[in-house]
Amino acid sequence: MTVRIYDSKEQSLRDFVPLTEGRVGIYVCGPTVQSSPHIGHLRSALVYDILRRWLSYRGFAVTFVRNVTDIDDKILVNAQGDEEWWALAYRFELEFTAGYQKLGILAPTYEPRATASIQQMQDIIARLIDRGHAYAAADGSGDVYFDTASWPAYGELTHQSRDNMEAAADADPRGKRDPRDFALWKGHKADEPSSAAWASPWGDGRPGWHIECSAMAARYLGDHFDIHGGGLDLRFPHHENELAQSNAAGDAFANYWVHNGLVNVGGQKMSKSLGNSVFASELLAAAPPIVVRYLLGSAHYRSTLDYNPGSLVEAGAAFERITGFLERVERRLDGTRFAGTGVHEVPADFAEAMDDDLGVPQALAVLHDAVRAGNNALDSEDLRLAAEIEGHVRAMVAILGLDPSAPEWSTTDDAGSRHVLDTLITRLIDDRTIARESKDYAAADRIRAELAAAGITIEDTSTGTHWSLS
Repeated sequence: MTVRIYDSKEQSLRDFVPLTEGRVGIYVCGPTVQSSPHIGHLRSALVYDILRRWLSYRGFAVTFVRNVTDIDDKILVNAQGDEEWWALAYRFELEFTAGYQKLGILAPTYEPRATASIQQMQDIIARLIDRGHAYAAADGSGDVYFDTASWPAYGELTHQSRDNMEAAADADPRGKRDPRDFALWKGHKADEPSSAAWASPWGDGRPGWHIECSAMAARYLGDHFDIHGGGLDLRFPHHENELAQSNAAGDAFANYWVHNGLVNVGGQKMSKSLGNSVFASELLAAAPPIVVRYLLGSAHYRSTLDYNPGSLVEAGAAFERITGFLERVERRLDGTRFAGTGVHEVPADFAEAMDDDLGVPQALAVLHDAVRAGNNALDSEDLRLAAEIEGHVRAMVAILGLDPSAPEWSTTDDAGSRHVLDTLITRLIDDRTIARESKDYAAADRIRAELAAAGITIEDTSTGTHWSLS
C-alpha cells in the first residue's frame, strides 16, 4: 500500500512518506471569518475531510489542525454599528462551524484562533529580524516587513521569479523598502479599535495574515510537519509567504503542499461583482446535506467544480441509487443467515483509486458498480453475494462520509416523519395484502398505483412487502 499525493511545490505526484511512522500531521488554512461561508469554503473543508478519513483508514494516526483567522483587515472593515470586530468574527465562525457539521465534516483535532497565538507570531518575527530577513519600518509606524530580497528562494512554491511579482497589497506601503515586501506586523492606526492591538517590541499593533498560519502550524504540529493544505487561491501570496518566512526563520515547515480546486457557478468564477455567490445556507437548504456532500466531493479535488442547480438533482439521483440498494439489501437479508455477514472492507479497485491522489471520481465509479452488482445479486436471489457486496458498499460510503445510517445524518424530525410515513404506508400495504388474499386484484393494483404515484416503491419478498422512496 502506497498513498500518492500531488505536491504543488514539486508539481508532481509523490509517494507519501510520513515524518513519523504511523502518524500524520495536517495543517489546513481555515476561514477568515469576515462574512458568511459560501460553497467554495464547504468544498475545501470537505476535500481535507476525505483526505483525513482515507489516511485514517490506511492506518495513520492523524492530527488535523484547521485554523480560524479571527483578526484581519476585512473583519475590522465589516464590523459595523455597535457590533465589535471580535463579535462579528465569532458570529461568522459559528456559521462556518454549523456548515461543517451539517456536511458531516469531522471536527479538527485542534482549531486554533489567530488571536490566541500572538506571542508565537512575535517570536517568529523576532527570529526573522535577528537573521536579517525582516525589518521594522523606519517611519515609526510600528510596521514590520519580510525582506523578500534577502531570501533567494522566495517564489519557489509557485515557481515564479521575484522580479516578475507585483507589489504586495496586504498592507499600507508606508514603510516598505520594496513594494514586494509583505507585512509581518501592522502598527496600530488611529482609526482602528484599541481592542484590535497587542503590545509588541515594535509598537502596538496586530499580525499580518501570513505570519498567523506559520505560527499556528508550528505551535500545534512542530516546525516540520507532513501536509499543508488549502484552496488553490491561497498558493500566492499566502502560502508562498508562509513558506518563505518559516524557512527563513529556520523552520523546515511543510513536507507536502496540497491545494484543492475552486468552484465555478454556471461556468463562471464565483464573485461578488457578478452576483453569483452561492452561500452555504442556500446550498444546504436546497437539498439534504448528505446529497450536498455527495455533490461537493464527487469531482477530483484538484479540478474546478462547476455548480448549477441541476447539479444537486443529479447528485440526489445518484445518491438515491446507493441508499436504495442499502435499504433493499437490508430488508431482503433481514431474518436470513446472511444478514450482517458482509465484511466492511473496501474493494481493491476503490483503494487503488483513493491511494492515487485521492481519486474520488474513480472510487465513486467502483461504488456504483458494486451497487449494480448488488441489485443483480438480489434479483437472482444470490443472498451470499448480496451480503458480501453490502459489506463493501457500507465500507466505501463510510470512507466518503456518505453512510446514510451514520448518526450525523439522523435527526429527531427525520425519525418522527419516517415513523408517521411508515404507519400510513404500512396501513395501505396491509389493505393491499387483504385485497390480494380476497382475490380483489383490481383494488390491490389500485393501491400499488396510488403508492407509485406518490413516489413509493413496494417490493414483495419472501419476508413480506417492503416500501422505499423512489
